[in-house]
Formats: sequence, C-alpha cells, structure tokens
Amino acid sequence: MSAGTAERRPMIVVDDGLGSFGPLCDLRPSYALRTGAVTTVERLQEEARGEVVGFRVPPRLAALVAEASRLPTNRLPDGDGFLFVNGRLLSLAALTAVPGDGDEGAVVRADGTLIAAWLRRTTAILLMDTGRLPDGVPVAVSEAPLLATPWELLDRLGPLITADVERIGGNADSLGYRVLPARDPARMGEHLVLIHRSATIAPYVVFDTTAGPIHVGPKAVIRPFAVLCGPCSIGAGTTVSDRSLIKPNTACGPQCRLGGEIGGTSIIGYSNKTHDGHLGDSILGEWVNLGAGTDNSNLLNTYGEVPIRLEPEGPRQRSGRIFLGSVIGDHVKCAIGTRLMTGTVIGTGAMIAGSTPPPSTVRRFAWITDGGERRFALGKFIEVMRAVMKRRSLEPGPAYLAEIEAVHRTSGDDDGAAS
Repeated sequence: MSAGTAERRPMIVVDDGLGSFGPLCDLRPSYALRTGAVTTVERLQEEARGEVVGFRVPPRLAALVAEASRLPTNRLPDGDGFLFVNGRLLSLAALTAVPGDGDEGAVVRADGTLIAAWLRRTTAILLMDTGRLPDGVPVAVSEAPLLATPWELLDRLGPLITADVERIGGNADSLGYRVLPARDPARMGEHLVLIHRSATIAPYVVFDTTAGPIHVGPKAVIRPFAVLCGPCSIGAGTTVSDRSLIKPNTACGPQCRLGGEIGGTSIIGYSNKTHDGHLGDSILGEWVNLGAGTDNSNLLNTYGEVPIRLEPEGPRQRSGRIFLGSVIGDHVKCAIGTRLMTGTVIGTGAMIAGSTPPPSTVRRFAWITDGGERRFALGKFIEVMRAVMKRRSLEPGPAYLAEIEAVHRTSGDDDGAAS
C-alpha cells in the first residue's frame, strides 16, 4: 500500500479486546494508551495519513467511545471501503502488505489475529458485526508487534517517543514549534529539542538530549532549574515544577502537573505528581493524584525479574523486566508519604492513605488506611471526581458516568463502604 493510497483511505480503528492491561483499560480502549509522545490512535492517524472515521470496540466501551470521539462506533459510517487497523499495532510497516487499488485483502498474525484489512462495504459490515475477518478475503501473514501488556509498553516507550518527536519535528514550522539551536546554552547533546511557540520556558532549565530528543507541547510550562532528559515528551498544558528531574523515556499527556524525579514513565493525562518523590518505570491513567513524598520502587533488592499481578484474583505474570514500578488506574489518589513497592498495581478509583505500603495489587475503589481496607462509596467517589475534573474545566459525560458505575458495580459490594 503506497503512502498516497493511505492518504485516501478512511480508517476504522479496532480494539479487539485482546491483551491484558489491568485497570488501564477500564475507561478507555487499548488504542488510547500513551505509547510514546502520542497515543496509539493519534500515531496511526498521523503516520497513515488517513482519516479516522469510526471505531470498533468491546460492547461495554461503545457508548463511552462514541461520547468521547463523536464518531460512529460499532457501526459502519457512510463509504464504499474502509481500512481496518488493529489499535494495538505499534508500527505501520505491516500495512504495506494490505492491497490497494480496490482489491480486498488483510494482514494477520500467524494465530489469525487481525492486524489490518482493506474491505469493501459489504465485507466491512460483516467484520464490524462479528469482529472476525470474513471467509474469502485474501490474507498475508505478518509478525508485526501488537501491544499485549503494560510492561511491553514500557519496553517500547523510549524508541516510540523518539520516533514521534522526530515525526513532529519534520513539520515543526507548520505545527507551531521552534527548534532549540544546537549551541543554545540551555541544552546539551545532539538530538532534537522541539518547543511549541506557546510554551513557557523559565530561566535555568536544562535540556539534556544525550540519549534522545525532547518535545514540549503547546502551553506547557517548564519552571526554573528543571532538568529534562530525552527521549521525553511534555504534553500540552502540562507544568513541570521547579527543580524537577524528568529522566529518559518519559511521556505525559495534557494538563499534568509534574515534579520531583520521574523516569521511564507514561502518564496518559490530567494527572498530578507535583511534589518531591520518585516515580519510575510506571504507567499512570488519567486523574491520578500522588501526594507529596510519594515514592515507588522500580527494582527488587534481588535485582531479579519483577513479577506482577494485574488483577486481584489473577495470576502472577512474568514481566521480563528488572525495572518495573507501578501500574496505576484512573482516579487513584495516594496520600502524602505513600510508598509503593516494586510491581504494584492500583485499581481504578482506589484511595491509598496508609503509613505502610499497600498490597501489590489493590482492588478497584479500595479505600485503604491504617484502619484496614474498605470500599469507596460510589456517590462519594463521583462527588470527588466531579470536583477534580472541574479544576481542569471538564465535566464527565453520561456514558463516562455509566461506565464508572459499571466498573464499581462489577468490582465488589458496598459492605463497609467509606463515605
């Protein structure tokens, strides 16, 4: 498939419901994870130069996705042909095997998992309805990488940040960016530094590009004496506090508040880690707040492979990583001085306020104090959530609220709920 053909093709992005992401995908499809300087769906749209015209997602997420995107979801939009792309795909190289010029065809993994397909409307309806590639469509087999776990995301985060920043740099002027000159006294290293013209950079900021490029998005604020080490990406409207250290392989989305020491970490957006403390080799959802002095461990004392359990009743899995910090779902709050052990997973909506580390896998909507564990009452949780989102001038929509209620309902009962 040529680049010119890709530009003309309407795209349906598919969350096939496969992979295991724990609480990170309670309130979003897998393609909305921040896998670099951008989310996967943003990268697919930018690299393929196609127009995303719809989505196919698990039924429980359909209303949520439709509300957020305002695009047809789990139904086919108008059109004669569509490029279906798996939203866990991290490289578009496999799309070159999808036929052009009107011929139907698909690329699949050896186990039959769909990577991408170009289908005419009649066949596309069958795929949209069943989630399976219809019989008779010519296929090519590829082992293109499909994201399956949070630790795989961390494995690929640095190279993807680098590729994303370099792609943005190729259109720097038209996108409103300036390139920091190589001899600028604020920088060291030879890689690219992209700063949006609406961003604010205070005096005595250091950009260390020894290991990779740096991206600072629109209306971001980098306060005095902060040190940014590439590859890293600071999202739109984010503030990096005074004397912060942002280490390599770190990316955050919009409207975050960052401080202390952060490295090897993906933050989807709208989250606060403002104060001193360490956060390393971790993935955070949206609306997370880590209190002052919160620290996480990302290395076992044995220097061994970190095991991790994504679900409270799930199996412990091998991560293949020596460095692995925390996986933190949306709307999690940690009180001051919280300590998180290596490989900790915290479920959506949990509140941690104990003087000892929480369990390695925290249930969704758990309310943990020195008095024990209770459950965050839904009404109180929604009241707090609305107050937090209002601080960013946002309001949860009906579908978002319905999914919050569904996650709360299916994750336990309200006996002994904290209100």
